Amino acid sequence: MQALSAEDYLTKLLAVPRPNAQAVLAFYEHRVGAICTDARLLLAPLDDHLCHRGDGIFESIAYRERRLFQLDAHLERMKNSAAGLNIVPPCPWEEVRQRIIDVAQAGGEPVGGIRVLIGRGAGGFGISPQECPQASLYIIALRGHIPTEAFYAKGLAAFRSAIPAKQEYLARIKNTNYLPNVLMSEEARTKGMDVAITFDAHNCMAEAAIANVGIVDASGCLVLPEFTNALPGTTAIRAMELAEAAGKCVQQRAIPAAELDTVQEMLFFSSSPLCVAITSFDGKPVRDGKPGAFALWLKKALLQAMLTEGTAF
Repeated sequence: MQALSAEDYLTKLLAVPRPNAQAVLAFYEHRVGAICTDARLLLAPLDDHLCHRGDGIFESIAYRERRLFQLDAHLERMKNSAAGLNIVPPCPWEEVRQRIIDVAQAGGEPVGGIRVLIGRGAGGFGISPQECPQASLYIIALRGHIPTEAFYAKGLAAFRSAIPAKQEYLARIKNTNYLPNVLMSEEARTKGMDVAITFDAHNCMAEAAIANVGIVDASGCLVLPEFTNALPGTTAIRAMELAEAAGKCVQQRAIPAAELDTVQEMLFFSSSPLCVAITSFDGKPVRDGKPGAFALWLKKALLQAMLTEGTAF
């Protein structure tokens, strides 16, 4: 095997095909301290514990019409996640916020998503955080699309996952160790369905692989699981706030699996599609198998909130 000079190695590296390069609009790495728009250079050092230990945190932030949805809520959750892992970002949080806006602007598209990752940092291949003198920070703007009305009209097919709900002490930290979520995604693919949903040790609904879930119960009340074995989702929390402000019944409580047989609606909450109806569960239709009024109302209410409250760039 040939040993190359740094210059020759870089030439070969830049010639390597980059899958899905067209999705990357712009990115920033704190060590370099600048924004780049060439996806070939979107690289992280392998000795960053973010890569080989999953020792890091992240946030996904959607934007439409050049407005970042729930930017400050995402940053607040990221602060809590960082505190949970005792990670200190390499710059003040105010600077992280501004860099997110800068990268979104450099991406040049009105619709997309931002990934913010803070890792333990480069420094070794062991397990001790002491190997890493400074945390890492990566911010990426990704190309996005607006879901079609046909997508919302069809809804999602969900099922009970064989993967158990996350342990409480980890569920509230949005960390980069997403192996259970990956397994849930693969489980859904092999079953030909859209959404795997975990249940806790008490047989109560927890969350989906990359989203919160909830129901409209038999009485017409919007109910979400308590955030014990589920991540406190920014979109789900805003949905509850909007529903309460509109005078609707809202609860957070345990949702036993048996209750799913009597619900009026099942709902899926995520940053990009906002709110989507789950129209079938475990191969059976939810109510009449069509999106319900609450799901359709929340999708519109969340979109309006995104466009009026979002941070402009």
